[in-house]
Amino acid sequence: MKNKRFNLLLIVVVTVVAIWSLWPTWRDYTLTKQVNSLGSSRDSLTFAVNHRDEIENARKKSLKLGLDLKGGMHLVMEVDQVDLFDQKAWNKDEKFFAIMDAVRAKTVSSDERVIDLLASEFKKENIPLSRYFYDIRNTDKEVISKLQKESEDALSRAKEIIRNRIDQYGVAEPVITTQGSRKIIIELPGVSDENRVRNLLKGTAKLEFRLLREPEVLIRTLDKINTYLVQNASAGAQAVQADSASAAAVHGKPVAPSPAASTGKVSSRPLYDVVGVYQNGTAFTNEHSKEYVSSLFHRNDIQALLPPDTELLISAKPDVNKTGEKLFTVFLVKKTPELTGGVITEAKATFGSQGVQPEVLMSMNSEGTSKWARITGANIGKRVAIVLDNAVYSAPVVQSKIPNGNSVINGIESLEEAKDLEIVLKAGALPAPVRITEERTVGPSLGADYIRAGMLSLLWSFVAVSGFMLVYYKKAGIAANIALVLNILIVLSVLAGFNASLSLPGIAGIVLTIGMAVDANVLIYERVREELAEGKTVVSAVSQGYDRAFSSILDSHVTTLVAAFLLYTYGIGPIQGFAVTLMIGTSASLFTAIIVTREIFNGLLGKNMLTQKSFG
Repeated sequence: MKNKRFNLLLIVVVTVVAIWSLWPTWRDYTLTKQVNSLGSSRDSLTFAVNHRDEIENARKKSLKLGLDLKGGMHLVMEVDQVDLFDQKAWNKDEKFFAIMDAVRAKTVSSDERVIDLLASEFKKENIPLSRYFYDIRNTDKEVISKLQKESEDALSRAKEIIRNRIDQYGVAEPVITTQGSRKIIIELPGVSDENRVRNLLKGTAKLEFRLLREPEVLIRTLDKINTYLVQNASAGAQAVQADSASAAAVHGKPVAPSPAASTGKVSSRPLYDVVGVYQNGTAFTNEHSKEYVSSLFHRNDIQALLPPDTELLISAKPDVNKTGEKLFTVFLVKKTPELTGGVITEAKATFGSQGVQPEVLMSMNSEGTSKWARITGANIGKRVAIVLDNAVYSAPVVQSKIPNGNSVINGIESLEEAKDLEIVLKAGALPAPVRITEERTVGPSLGADYIRAGMLSLLWSFVAVSGFMLVYYKKAGIAANIALVLNILIVLSVLAGFNASLSLPGIAGIVLTIGMAVDANVLIYERVREELAEGKTVVSAVSQGYDRAFSSILDSHVTTLVAAFLLYTYGIGPIQGFAVTLMIGTSASLFTAIIVTREIFNGLLGKNMLTQKSFG
């Protein structure tokens, strides 16, 4: 008797919890429908304002839909481990750069670990890894072990930083997992501004404060590069083919480009065909030549011509001249930063003092504050470039010593861009660059079609299965169908309660669960029919049927659970969604088939409403 009461109480509790867990989903649906029914009138806005808390609370706790149902972005991002290893190296030379270029080329077409490709390339050249990494006394095995640890940490840190950026951006229920040794899988349901998300995720957020070299040093460096390009005709010819419109003036009189730029001949001024210089010593290039000039400045042979510990960088944002042409400033900065973004404790997007130009205010920790005070105090009258991801955002002149650790990034076009910059600075810099290797976008209209298709598949599967049970097993089939409804409620309520997302593979898992749930009932009912055929009473036949079918049902459910667990452990994305719903559905099926239907039969037997004909 006590066992019966416990089973009944358990069924009631499970049913109540399932309904309570799904109630916010129902409220979200009804409130959304009510708002939509009011159209775009003032009434809909008034209703939304008056019920804002209720709408937000229901939406927050409702059953989430996956990327394929709601629409959004699916991205595969890859951590650039070649760049990571390059950062960890020392004593670099031309041989090292050649090896790294070979490794980078192989990573494009190979899924092997980057560390294995690196070790193989060094072994081919018969060069010990310790020549460039860690201590010269380390063996190759020790260096490989350390670099592998660095790559694992970089992947883990990149995943967490990306998660922090997405959380601050405000995407509901993102799915972020790692695959292999260098890939991160990202699913962002409900995202509509794809370009903004791309820029937010790809930006390394490597913030540096670097001193600018004097204008005369910049001019001498550009002259030296130009002379080198003249002496190398092929390089000069490539430069001539680039657009030369960068000679247009913003302020003052620029150095005019060579006429050879428009004739296709080898120019005597190949660099100045794509880079203009004002009389005040400021250099610039236009938007058409920017990509070529940037790649030119990053060539190893060009970098060898620069003064020690310097680098040529281009401004992140252009100036627009009177004719509407966008011109990007060229800077010669020290390669070694005076300060890095690791000291930033707070970043806030706001407007400048005039309330027009967006900017980002930054605060530093105690270490950064003291260093910043020393740097600004020692460089009054000089320019300090604020460099983010190797692009110069601003290069203000130090007017006085800054003792409070505050600094500003300006040169930002919109408040939205400033907010994105705030997000990446707060989340921190990625340990290595990441690039998007695969991208898929699902539109909301396609997601709506998938929802309709998924709901139809659920409906038809339920109708077909419940119809069969009703026709074939009569009254016993009604008990199985009641258990089936509760089974579906449990699956959906667990997904909603744990903030898991329902996806198309998840719907497939529910459809499979419907079949498995009645499969357990079929086993029980056939056992009961066998007992009845032997002449036993209905009470005895039901009891024996459940007892003898239990081991078979348990075995089938356990093996299914094991298979689903392995799918979840080793699968990714859609496979995991299918595995989760299958595990929940299988567990719920065991509960409904063994406990729920039996208590229904016990209740019917107590009222003498169950006969031999009740099982078909």
